[in-house]
Amino acid sequence: MTGQVRTNTVEAPPLGDLGRRLVARRAELGLTCEEAAARAGVAPNYLRYLEEKPGAAPGTGTLLRLAEALHTTISHLTGGDSDRPPGPGQAGRSPDLTELSPSECRTLLSNHGVGRVAVLTATGPAVVPVNYGVVDGAIVFRTSPGSTPALAAGSEVAFEVDRIDDAFSEGWSVLVRGHGQAVTDEEEARRLTGLARSEPWAGGRRELWVRIDVHTVTGRRITV
Repeated sequence: MTGQVRTNTVEAPPLGDLGRRLVARRAELGLTCEEAAARAGVAPNYLRYLEEKPGAAPGTGTLLRLAEALHTTISHLTGGDSDRPPGPGQAGRSPDLTELSPSECRTLLSNHGVGRVAVLTATGPAVVPVNYGVVDGAIVFRTSPGSTPALAAGSEVAFEVDRIDDAFSEGWSVLVRGHGQAVTDEEEARRLTGLARSEPWAGGRRELWVRIDVHTVTGRRITV
């Protein structure tokens, strides 16, 4: 629920982990460094130091103020929940579930990130995460020939992306249904590679681009 912060036991964060998480959470909330510092009651230069200095280790009191200011938890800021799936908290007192319009869905999809593609394999349905982007209104991702995500090529597939805010018990999800196809044109593949904003997290040689042409898109948002 709004304003709640779980005070977990704090361990020293890995090098650079705290700073990256602070910057990412600020970006999610649309806050400048100065605005976030004012909320937390710390000097902007100190917050900038925490964000930029690998190994910075503020005290528990400072972490608590930062977590409250950024509407998150100490555990999230320090990476203590990195091995847990999102959404373990309680539902809000009066949750409001609303349908998203197609334009809202496309806006949420437009930021590159990690989504989940659902495909049919020889042993049954499978859902796997992929780093994706949106190009010319289509979902595109890079994978390896013969991999599970590559099964999206030539098939009707579903693709889902979501965001969950544990601190507020809020979130949204967008579901795309469409037809997947392998990008076989070398010029188009080079164009997609040039437009890619990040490398696949899984690493290795992933030279097959798959494009999902969107047939339908739906979404929901839950707020409290």
